[in-house]
Amino acid sequence: MKKFFKAIPVLFIVGFVIAGFTAAEKKAVKCMIQMTNYSGEGAYIIVSLLNPKGEYEETLQVLGKDPEWYSEITEWWKFYGKRRPNIDAISGETISGGERTVSVLQIPVDKIDKGYSLRFETSVEDVKYYKDDLQFPLTSENLKSKQEGKGFIRYVRMLTQ
Repeated sequence: MKKFFKAIPVLFIVGFVIAGFTAAEKKAVKCMIQMTNYSGEGAYIIVSLLNPKGEYEETLQVLGKDPEWYSEITEWWKFYGKRRPNIDAISGETISGGERTVSVLQIPVDKIDKGYSLRFETSVEDVKYYKDDLQFPLTSENLKSKQEGKGFIRYVRMLTQ
């Protein structure tokens, strides 16, 4: 019995070290989204991490909590709809024309400056869907900059923590 209790601290340390190496380190990045002045419903916005081939790797944020409309964001839905992982921790309310929101994105550190991109998709009910309202390379420099949108997003300002 004594041997068992002596082994517990060693097993705990080994498990902690293994977990530390397998969990991807994340960098907190403030993200302010400023919308254009449009009329209509609030916009659903999806922020995704794309790999160097342009394929979806991870959903970083979802603005719009009604899953009934997720399939209207067609490109992202092809990725998310197959698996439907829980996105409660990264979801929030839609934002309307002229409004802005600030949130914190958790960016995997090992993806920065490695050919990955961030994509902001937007959709407004009965108006339009922009597959790449805003898309830019995930670089250290871009994580400290302002990027212009081309649809419902006027601009996005990123600020590393």
